[in-house]
Amino acid sequence: MWQLIKQMARTDTPTLRVPEGDDAWRTESRRLQQDILDVLGRALCIREIDAGSCNGCELEIHALNNPYYNIEGLGIRFVASPRHADMLLVTGPLTLNMKEAVWQAYEATPHPKLVVAVGECACTGGMFKDSYAVCGPLSKLLPVDVTIPGCPPPPIDILRGILTALRAQRAPVPP
Repeated sequence: MWQLIKQMARTDTPTLRVPEGDDAWRTESRRLQQDILDVLGRALCIREIDAGSCNGCELEIHALNNPYYNIEGLGIRFVASPRHADMLLVTGPLTLNMKEAVWQAYEATPHPKLVVAVGECACTGGMFKDSYAVCGPLSKLLPVDVTIPGCPPPPIDILRGILTALRAQRAPVPP
């Protein structure tokens, strides 16, 4: 205990400044809420599925719920059942054990449904793509609307991917 107190007494105060935050995405919150209302007419409900990941992407997804990002305030919420979801947010490589469960969740999601692959593993299979227990990327099983690469992608990129999927859903299909 005394050694720790001595070390604290010898240590100088840090001189580095706190880095500035990037709050540029916050200015789009009204537009984001309007985009969600234009496409769905209500809040966006997301079902997150872990198809066999290391949980790095899940930690970044959970960060979206903290007070800094506050996606609940933007009209985006996570639901426990795919029957209540508008979007499936899938992380991890598609493992053999989760293949049927992911397919059933996709089938249970009502139309129009969106599928977003989060993280390098869901997009390409990542470092696990050659494993005996992995079927490959999510796109081998489901039609993926948006991929968000990164290992793990930062929360702001996940939010941008969700918005990209929504805006693509809203865009009219050319004849």
